[in-house]
Amino acid sequence: MPKNSKVVKRELDDDVTESVKDLLSNEDSAEDAFKTSELIVDGQEEKDTDVEEGSEVEDERPAWNSKLQYILAQVGFSVGLGNVWRFPYLCQKNGGGAYLLPYLILLMVIGIPLFFLELSVGQRIRRGSIGVWNYISPKLGGIGFASCVVCYFVALYYNVIIGWSLFYFSQSFQQPLPWDQCPLVKNASHTFVEPECERSSATTYYWYREALNISSSISESGGLNWKMTICLLAAWVMVCLAMIKGIQSSGKIVYFSSLFPYVVLICFLIRAFLLNGSVDGIRHMFTPRLEIMLEPKVWREAATQVFFALGLGFGGVIAFSSYNKRDNNCHFDAVLVSFINFFTSVLATLVVFAVLGFKANVINEKCITQNSEMIMKFLKMGNISEDIIPHHINLSAITTEDYHLVYDIIQKVKEEEFSALHLNSCQIEEELNKAVQGTGLAFIAFTEAMTHFPASPFWSVMFFLMLVNLGLGSMFGTIEGIVTPIVDTFKVRKEILTVICCLLAFCIGLIFVQRSGNYFVTMFDDYSATLPLLIVVILENIAVCFVYGIDKFMEDLKDMLGFAPCRYYYYMWKYISPLMLLSLLIASIVNMGLSPPGYNAWIENKASEEFLSYPAWGMAVCISLVVLAILPVPVVFIIRRFNLVDDSSGNLASVTYKRGRVLKEPVNLEGDDTSLIHGKTSTDVPSPNFGKNIYRKQSGSPTLDTAPNGRYGIGYLMADIMPDMPESDL
Repeated sequence: MPKNSKVVKRELDDDVTESVKDLLSNEDSAEDAFKTSELIVDGQEEKDTDVEEGSEVEDERPAWNSKLQYILAQVGFSVGLGNVWRFPYLCQKNGGGAYLLPYLILLMVIGIPLFFLELSVGQRIRRGSIGVWNYISPKLGGIGFASCVVCYFVALYYNVIIGWSLFYFSQSFQQPLPWDQCPLVKNASHTFVEPECERSSATTYYWYREALNISSSISESGGLNWKMTICLLAAWVMVCLAMIKGIQSSGKIVYFSSLFPYVVLICFLIRAFLLNGSVDGIRHMFTPRLEIMLEPKVWREAATQVFFALGLGFGGVIAFSSYNKRDNNCHFDAVLVSFINFFTSVLATLVVFAVLGFKANVINEKCITQNSEMIMKFLKMGNISEDIIPHHINLSAITTEDYHLVYDIIQKVKEEEFSALHLNSCQIEEELNKAVQGTGLAFIAFTEAMTHFPASPFWSVMFFLMLVNLGLGSMFGTIEGIVTPIVDTFKVRKEILTVICCLLAFCIGLIFVQRSGNYFVTMFDDYSATLPLLIVVILENIAVCFVYGIDKFMEDLKDMLGFAPCRYYYYMWKYISPLMLLSLLIASIVNMGLSPPGYNAWIENKASEEFLSYPAWGMAVCISLVVLAILPVPVVFIIRRFNLVDDSSGNLASVTYKRGRVLKEPVNLEGDDTSLIHGKTSTDVPSPNFGKNIYRKQSGSPTLDTAPNGRYGIGYLMADIMPDMPESDL
């Protein structure tokens, strides 16, 4: 072979070697660039790129500053106004101390397993409710949207209650308290007590007339109540400022908003124990009535309370847990928060009935004094003989035991004429049996009790500041359940979305600060959340257990937690919880069907409440609330089942979630040689400097191969460098 031929061959060999090296180096650089590149949907950069554990790319999603901050946020969300004014009422109504047993059983069967499920999916997928359920099953993605709608409905009226609490808080810096006595009305000739107040009570009058200035029916709007409008605006400003930076701003506030209510409850409990009658209230509270436990209604109401106490289905639990590290022990968190919630309810019940016991004792003493004066009057008139009254009893300074003795004697002697005397037995149990809940407990019964406290303004300030903090803690989770999923899905700025959300909610919330606003609060409370949330949580359970796969989910939990969860949860999620939830849903529908839809209206002339049915338009609103809350579920399912929205259009239907990353669903895999990551153009993917792409996805390979360790494994072939060049020439 000629020498020149050898030189040429060697040069050709060197060129080939260098070309191969260049290709290999280009392949490495392209793969490195692929690994470190950020995923883009609809051409927007996803700054909070969510990557699998162990990736070199740093997760930029916000995170809690500490585990304590996270626990306090979850506790603040789950522990709300219902723990103070709903649980004590249910406990008294459904068997006293015996009610705690069905509540604990249902907490273990429904509460903790479902709370653990929501914490797990949020922490594993690291998205809000919309992203989580798109990840589990795109066709069930409407679950997340339904959660957002329900959250917004609840936020609309829940913040009104915070506004009411702010109003009472602002009025508590007076001595005496403004609701201590009935107001006097003056005319030209004389002064007299306000008739509406005289026929009811000072606290009842102040609530309905001074605070709400309530109309007589829901059809009489009466215009805006400007005092409550200002308070509602203040409440929304507080929520907006606290949530404008997400957990970075609200996370600092939870140290106060979540812990302060416990300080107040403990102070109230200590103070109440030092008052007369508090022990009577607690004894009445926890005296078990076992026969009531067998009634189905008790179990239904206990299940409903467990369900709402933990905030299941709202999306706030998922949103908060999505900011956790993947290896966080969310099982411990679920058990801890659930039992903190339970013991908070018990503590609140102790406080409420200790205070109500004191109030009942004060009212009972007044009753005995008034009836003793009536007995002395009957003795002077000769209607009752002095001989039947024991000589050791002094009617002008009579004790409770002596009064009951005299009452029984008169009742036996004057059997036929006794009813005409109009004497009252003055039993403290009768006063304690007057079950009150909700606003009736907080703004009427409890405020009346505090008027009898020494230094009553101080205790009133503390109580309503506690209600404000309880409400804010729940509002933080509710707003997070709205904002986080939308930010994750649509990539809008959190600050702008939060301001728009709060401003719009305030504008809509003006219907709740009309004179008839209290009736709309009742309507929303009865219809906007109960059924929709039950349906949402049932679908969540079905999606995880039967769509995603319970065995696969248990493996994910083992991989995430580092240990296998107790097998107990497997059976709860797959069998028991769905059946219990379905039973609860059916029972709620039946109960709603049997109960006539209506509200308790305050009738000014009678100075009492009267049950009224909703007008036709009111019924339409009630039905609309339920339908609108559930509508996203079938709408999203139909859109994605029948591909009604073009996947390539970049619309919502084309977005899916794979292993915590946002990807576009491919339209035509066979023809897509240029895009390695669906949703990115070929110009977005780093590539060697050749006129054509040198990488092609392996034919027949799936869109996304997931390796056992959870990372992506995608195969590539070098091709199309020079279409006509034989492989041997390369």
